[in-house]
Formats: sequence, structure tokens, C-alpha cells
Amino acid sequence: MKRSPFPGAFAAATLASLVLAGCGGGGTSTTDTSLTTNTDASWTWNLPVNFATPAVPIDNPMSEEKFQLGRRLFYDTRLSGNGTQSCASCHFQNLAFTDGKAVSTGSTGELTARSAMPIANSAYHPTLTWANSTLTSLEKQMETPLYGTNPVELGINDSNKATVLQRFQDDADYTARFARAFPGEASPVSFSNIIKAIATFERGMLSGDAKYDRYQKGTTTFSAAEERGRNLFFTEKAECFHCHGSFNFNDQLKHAGSRIVETPFHNTGLYNIDGQGAFPLLNRGIFEISGKAEDMGTFRAQSLRNVAVTAPYMHDGSIATLEEVLDFYAAGGRNLTSGPLAGDGRANPYKSDLISRIDLNAQEKADLVAFLKTLTDDSLLTSSRFANPFK
Repeated sequence: MKRSPFPGAFAAATLASLVLAGCGGGGTSTTDTSLTTNTDASWTWNLPVNFATPAVPIDNPMSEEKFQLGRRLFYDTRLSGNGTQSCASCHFQNLAFTDGKAVSTGSTGELTARSAMPIANSAYHPTLTWANSTLTSLEKQMETPLYGTNPVELGINDSNKATVLQRFQDDADYTARFARAFPGEASPVSFSNIIKAIATFERGMLSGDAKYDRYQKGTTTFSAAEERGRNLFFTEKAECFHCHGSFNFNDQLKHAGSRIVETPFHNTGLYNIDGQGAFPLLNRGIFEISGKAEDMGTFRAQSLRNVAVTAPYMHDGSIATLEEVLDFYAAGGRNLTSGPLAGDGRANPYKSDLISRIDLNAQEKADLVAFLKTLTDDSLLTSSRFANPFK
């Protein structure tokens, strides 16, 4: 028998309403009629328990050839202007495709403003990156690390674009792989198809074989601490489920059956530099796009799957451990008493109403950490299917 993720009065059917409810400002609701299960005969999802079928763009169907091509491109340093860096340079498999740094380093040495996000289950994200409501597909998002100039990541630009593409056009193995992945095209080795292949690899990277998932299937049991942590997580005591209540443990969710898609973003009280709600310049969440005061400091709630191996935490990597993250939420925000970013985030006027002081003792915090560690999917971290094909 499958276990409900909600104890006591919470039923599994409540899940959809929790996801749609969201937990803060900056969200939008859209009706999407373009979501499909677009695949060819070679592709099988092998969905984890309780996972919905991912949505696939009409113009980029899933195929095994395209997935494998995307995997090679993801790990290939030739896909950068100076030939030194790949997507995998900031997304390590053993760290759930993060890099263990507060912020990442691009191919020219320039630092990013935000932490590298995990990639698994990104098929279910209606918006991509920490705070960009306009990036709504993996294909569109891929253009940012490829071509972005502020900061430079892979560093492909007008002066080197032809050279980079020629590296793949001159490789007989790659030309054969592109031809198989994009049959019938006269010139399949193109940046458009590079983007489609990498997006297919990312879309096919599902993570749902953690201890929690096996518990859901009834094939394993939790320790006493893990079970206490689960009960805390899914009840009003700790209130974690408000923003992390879906099967992907977040609150932005899109799949092939979606029609109404919610995209909330949240201010959690991380900063309050001027006492009026300000966040650090150039890292102010959705405000950077909308210019609306209420969007100051609003970021996407991260999926908690594999969270135990994705430290440091928050959009800027400014909290080092899970224990410190729990202390931060239990306090209802962060009070920085010194330095250029000093300010009492607990009093941020744009902070989500759901971020308030939570009375958790040391044992309860330890139990929550124990539960969060059950979300680590070791198969994602070690599977040859997602690993570097050049090793």
C-alpha cells in the first residue's frame, strides 16, 4: 500500500490544492494548453511513484538518441567560447548537479550572482532559475549560460560562435549522433539542435528513488527521528509543506496534465538592508524584472529533493548548513547585525506572511534534518545514465 505524504487529517488529495495555493507574492496563474507528452517510440519515462508525466514541447519531442547526444554536450568543454568549461563544470552529479559553491565561476573567471541550481526534475518547473518569470522552458533557459554576458558563463558570442560550432561539425562521431537525433535535417549540427539536445537530457533527468520514495511504496521504514520529522514537515507545526508540498517538494509545478499553472515567488526575510526591505543590488529577485516594490527579494522556492547534498543554501549560498536553514526559518527571517548587508530581515515589509517565528526545539530541528536527508536519491548521484560519457 502506498503511504500518503500527509499524516493525520491531511489526505493525499490535498496535494493539488497546496501546490496551487502557493505561499507568497510575485506569483502568476496561467492556463497552458500547449503541454503534451511528446515522445518517440524510443523513449520511456519510467516515472517514480506519485510522479506525473512531464510536459514536452511540441517542437522538441523526447528521444533516446537526443537524450544521449544532450548528455555528451552537457559534459563537453568544447561547448564554451574558450574551450575550457562545460555545463557540468557548474553541475556535478555527486552534488545533485550543483557545485558546492555559494556562487559559480564562468569560463572567463567571472562569478555568477547566484548559486548553481540542481537540474533533476527541472522538467516540472514552469519557470527556470531563481528569479526569472520569463524563462519558461529549458530550451529558452539554455541560452543564458551559452550566450550570457553579465555574467559570462560559457562565453559564446558573435566572435567565436562559428568556431565553437565548427568543433562539432568537424567531429565525425558528433555529426553521426546529430543526424540520428534530428533525422531528415540537411544541417543537423546547429546551435538550435545543441540547445534542444541538452534540454532533452535535462528534461529526462528524473529523481525519485530516495528513501522517502521507497517509504511511499512501502518497501522501507523510517527511523523514529525520520518519522517525527515527516510529521513535523507536513503539519502546521513547522509549516514546511506550504512551499514544499508537491511530489517535487516545491510549489511551482507543471506537467502534461496541467492546465492552471501557478508560479509564486517568495521573500523569506533573508535581507532588509535599509530597513525598508532592500536586498543586495543586482540580486533582488523578481524585482529586477518587474520593478514592483512587492517583488523585492522574491525568489522561487527550491525543490528539497537531494537537499542534503546541495549546500550551501538560499539563492546566494549565504547559509551553510541545513541546521542553519532551519534556525533561519524558525526565527522568521535573518537578522544581520554587522557588515554592508546588515539589517533585520525578520522585519522586511515584503516578507511572505507564512514566514513567521516557529517554536522548534533542538530535537524537533534534528528530526526535520533527519527527514530531509531521506530525500537524497543516491541513484541520481551515481547512475551511469547521467554520468560523464567521456570518462
